Amino acid sequence: MSKGRPDKHGLCGQIKLSKLQRRYGSFWPLIMGLCSLMLIFFGGVYGYMAVEGWTYLESFYMVLIALSTVGFEEVHPLSENGMVLTSVLLILGVGNFAFLIGSFTQILVEGRLQTVWGRHRVQKSIDKLTNHTIVCGYGRIGSIAVREIEREGLPVVAVEMGEELIPNMEEDEILFISGDATSDDVLTRAGIHRAKNLITALSSEAANVYVSLTARQLNPALNIVARANNESHINRLKHAGADRVMLPHTIGGIRMAQSVVRPAVTSFLELAVAGDGVELSMEELTLSDRSELCGKNLIESKIRQRFNVIIISLKHATGEVVFNPDAKTVLAAGDTVIAVGDRENLGNLWEVTS
Repeated sequence: MSKGRPDKHGLCGQIKLSKLQRRYGSFWPLIMGLCSLMLIFFGGVYGYMAVEGWTYLESFYMVLIALSTVGFEEVHPLSENGMVLTSVLLILGVGNFAFLIGSFTQILVEGRLQTVWGRHRVQKSIDKLTNHTIVCGYGRIGSIAVREIEREGLPVVAVEMGEELIPNMEEDEILFISGDATSDDVLTRAGIHRAKNLITALSSEAANVYVSLTARQLNPALNIVARANNESHINRLKHAGADRVMLPHTIGGIRMAQSVVRPAVTSFLELAVAGDGVELSMEELTLSDRSELCGKNLIESKIRQRFNVIIISLKHATGEVVFNPDAKTVLAAGDTVIAVGDRENLGNLWEVTS
């Protein structure tokens, strides 16, 4: 190896160790203490076998007596080397036990054990979810996305790495995973193999690309929506696996402009989509192959007469989008209708389309 060049294997080892420390957090000292105790224990066993020539069982029993400090007599009289080994075992064992007790006490005092049990219950709830949405990042944009999805009564799981945002997620009483969204393990814990959608709203462009790429590999059928801060990154995110790419600042600017240019239209759309305090709502409904509407045109379906809703757009299973579809347009399985109407009536229409 040439001078000045870093040791590749050593660097990889440091990275893996750092990842383990981040993963186990405050429990890392406790885990290291237990590993040290096992090393001391079995080191002592093989030490007695080598120094005193005892059997494995005799050596095991002697180490157990020494580390537990119960005061039983030795298995056999000790040689001088055996006495030295016993003294070293006692010093290391007592010191290690003191370290373990201190680490465990710290966890109890800081309430982390309670937090772990709470997260265990959250994980059990997440494990029961299917067809849910995973939102990566609980910042300004991610938190809004989570609230909107919850408001629709749909299951959602947030993934956030920032420790400072954990109290916010706990206060909002949402299901969440604390960890790096770019990690396969974290996404698996969030139930990505059972999820229907994923929103990656991280502040880092590179992280959103990596999450999109990883998520697509883990679940090819996943619907992925990615955040971008720059138009030049849209193609990169789509190549990584994102189905849709959103630019929050662009959307915000367009909404503000439309509020000035077409205030009435903007107000109507806000009411229809948000539906806060009003009965009017806008919904997209996909026809299943079991729907009674399949094979009928809009006149024959009598959607307007039966449900008192208006079909403003139709997206065929082929991807073709038709605005204000003709009354003779035939509905087929996989088609998605965009309807406006009363929430209750839209719910009745959903029962017919599903």
